[in-house]
Amino acid sequence: MVEHGDIRVVHRGGSKINFREPVITNDSKFLLCASGECVKVFSTSTEECVHDLRGHTDLVTGVIIKPSNHLQAYSCSADGTVRLWDFTDGILIKTYVIGHPIYSIHASASHEGVVFVVTSMHADKRPDLLQLVAVHLPRSGDQMVEARELSAVLSDVSSNPLAIVFGRGGEYIASAKGLKLEVYLFRKQKAYSFFLKEDNKKGRRNTFTCVACHPKDDCIATGHEDGKIRLWRNFNQKKEYTYSTLHWHHSAVSSLCFTPEGTNLLSGGIESVLVQWRYNQEDQREFLPRLGAAITHITVSPDGSLFFTSHSDNKITIIQSCLKVSAAIQGLVKGESVTTDLMMDPRSKSLVLNGKPGHLQFYSLQRDKLLYNLDVVQQEYIHESGLQQFEVVKAAFDTSGNWLATVEERKQKGAEVELNLKLWEFDEQTQSFVLNTTISAPHEAQITGMCFCHSTDNQTTMLVSTSKDGHFKAWQLDAQAHTEADERPSWSCDFVGAYHSLVPECCCFSADGSLLAVSFQEVVTVWSTASWELLTTLSQPPKAIRNLCFGRLSCSKYLLGTTGNNLLCCWNLLTCSLEWSTSMDVSLLLADPISENMAAFCRQAGSTDLFVFKPSEPRPLFSQKAVCPGKVTRAIFTPREEMLESCEESSQWLNRSQLYFLTQHMDLMTFTTKVEEDRLMASSKQLVIDDTVAMTPFYLLLGKHRQQDSGDAQSGISAERTPLPQGSVAIKELLQTPAHVLPSTSFLCSMFVQSLLISVTDPREENKATEEEMESEKEEEDSEEEMESGTTRPEQAPLGRHAAESAAPALTKAQVRELRRVKKLDRSWFAGLLDS
Repeated sequence: MVEHGDIRVVHRGGSKINFREPVITNDSKFLLCASGECVKVFSTSTEECVHDLRGHTDLVTGVIIKPSNHLQAYSCSADGTVRLWDFTDGILIKTYVIGHPIYSIHASASHEGVVFVVTSMHADKRPDLLQLVAVHLPRSGDQMVEARELSAVLSDVSSNPLAIVFGRGGEYIASAKGLKLEVYLFRKQKAYSFFLKEDNKKGRRNTFTCVACHPKDDCIATGHEDGKIRLWRNFNQKKEYTYSTLHWHHSAVSSLCFTPEGTNLLSGGIESVLVQWRYNQEDQREFLPRLGAAITHITVSPDGSLFFTSHSDNKITIIQSCLKVSAAIQGLVKGESVTTDLMMDPRSKSLVLNGKPGHLQFYSLQRDKLLYNLDVVQQEYIHESGLQQFEVVKAAFDTSGNWLATVEERKQKGAEVELNLKLWEFDEQTQSFVLNTTISAPHEAQITGMCFCHSTDNQTTMLVSTSKDGHFKAWQLDAQAHTEADERPSWSCDFVGAYHSLVPECCCFSADGSLLAVSFQEVVTVWSTASWELLTTLSQPPKAIRNLCFGRLSCSKYLLGTTGNNLLCCWNLLTCSLEWSTSMDVSLLLADPISENMAAFCRQAGSTDLFVFKPSEPRPLFSQKAVCPGKVTRAIFTPREEMLESCEESSQWLNRSQLYFLTQHMDLMTFTTKVEEDRLMASSKQLVIDDTVAMTPFYLLLGKHRQQDSGDAQSGISAERTPLPQGSVAIKELLQTPAHVLPSTSFLCSMFVQSLLISVTDPREENKATEEEMESEKEEEDSEEEMESGTTRPEQAPLGRHAAESAAPALTKAQVRELRRVKKLDRSWFAGLLDS
């Protein structure tokens, strides 16, 4: 077993941007979101990601703006550190080492030099026993500082950041967990606790879900699981506290937020409706419905002009204060489950899987941005629990990306499953997929597998589907069967196969498309795609086959399969015999399309292990224990745009491809090496220092092209031009370094003035030297031509003999040029004087 620490599992692309509430800068220009192991900085005007603040080595659990400097932000992580960033330039300023996993971070302007974090202070680090502690940040010139001075504020708090909030300029802090609301008053150094009954009179649960504090009044708003909102007052006197109740939501209130002036209260929940309540006039409320998915967080800009709502589908909606949606930032859609496989669109190189109900999402992993959604079901989705509607359950691309096949189904109690098989053709004009053929009820039962033939012959486009009805069907694109009214080719059934009334589970084509393998419970059948003849059957110990996968390239003669009794089998198709087998509980088996490598995710002791191997070799190339907790059911190999140059044997399988997988919590993870991380850090630093504009797609389209054109046009004279002083290291450091970390002006003055000095040269002398150099080169060419013709000037012979005999020291270049200039002078006037 090969196990190396050089490769680690990270969030890289497709991470959640709704994990924590978004943070708005004071000028409302930027939006900061915790996303995996980094902090993303979005532009609110263009919705583009302008910076990735990388540095944490574990999940980022909170982001806040520094109260004393609105151009800096704090971030906390499960790696036990708090980091200070200059988010406008994407620069890491300082790292504070706490030493314990941090679950959320809070700060107040009245507590300077102190941040409040939720962490586990116990040796067992149980996540259900958390404390809110005050961390005193030491002042030090070092970039990494240990902050070990912690002061406990509240014990037994929630890990949900929405359940802890400062009130009235930091005078008190409110925390809610379960059925208890706790308020800590900093002046009195005293905490008051308020309890609710578990159920109300109608049996609805009173559990706290979120907290918000009025910015000017002593009022605390709390949300509850039964959909009610309570407004607490007089909480500084435990015996005299009162609360009023607001109720509109029919389910749990997920987020509450007051506007900066305190005139309105915003609330949201699973209804996908933003509710705006008038403070002290709660009967007056406004609604913004149909926001697409359940609201998880609500944030208001400091000036109150913009509202920001995070949603369960990994989306952030930007809303104007008049309750009008202005923009949306969409991440990789995270639904309750992924029913399709992870696929790669051959054309756009984007990740494709089912996203919002009835749609396929096309997500760019390179840009970490949703490209577009394809409406497959083409029916309005009704948000109602228990209502059965059509869902996309299968999808597949052909090799060229010209065709897309989708399967949608709807299950109804007491009725048969409704199925639709749709074939989509890529339209070059619209650059999107257009529905070509709809096949209603392609099978009599659920479809268990579907794949396209990988043949390079464009004349034979074929799709195979397997079903629980005991049959597999081959669908053929018939280019000739079209009428004058509709000249587009259509799809039809070409062959129906079965084997002893057994149920087929999965299917797979060979690399050249000549063979089709279909598993019928315990038996693997191999068919010829040219004649649909059953070539052979491969049997193995009892239990059904769960996965089938052909080898690639030099390993194309192997067929691998996993069984229900925890066996991984490899058959040799040339000998039709079992090559090898091993005992492994493989939950997912997949092949790299551009190499011989295969990946097997294996379940063991509540977690998943990874093995990367070649079918022809018994020793795995790479293995890693516990890549994630739970089971991995979806993964994909994607080709890299730039090949890595890793020399480690254990990481060479990542040089050309990247492996992504989905965890049971719908987190998209991948594997990275130290070489790749160093390259990403170098590119991010280069972006900060060298570029003066954001790295947007428009810049990538025109900016570099313009630089290349200008470089080609000036390549002839660039060597002669004196570098401008702006290119010096001193000025670059002066302009790019944040002002708060620069030394004094008196110290920089001498260095700055010296950087402006340019060596003085006379341009006339430079032109004269250039002309003389050109003349000397021309004269050398003339002399070479004369020597080739066998002629020699009479005045050069004595000079040559004298130079050879005297052995004088070598002349300098200036003397040689001057001598050549003298020899080239016209002496005809001297001959005229002699004749006279």
